[in-house]
Amino acid sequence: MNNQITEAMGILQEECAEVIVEISKIRRFGLDTAHFKSDMQQTHRTMLEIEIGDVMALIDILQELDVVSWTNIERAAAAKRDKLKIWSTIFNENIS
Repeated sequence: MNNQITEAMGILQEECAEVIVEISKIRRFGLDTAHFKSDMQQTHRTMLEIEIGDVMALIDILQELDVVSWTNIERAAAAKRDKLKIWSTIFNENIS
């Protein structure tokens, strides 16, 4: 792996951890409760959106570096949705 790929994967790893932390805070404090970051008041929902956006940016970068393929990612996402329809309760209400 070259340095760009190594760095992008390391940053993606950190960003995934930040998503995990934000989900933990949401479970503890609530989705729309105040979260203070950089002296700006945000909700945990907003912070989750920001952290997920950061993850998506790194996935884009890994695709541009030919590490991952959008076709394969979309295939995997569709397969995961199919599994969740069987093995979870996420789709018991109006989610398409």
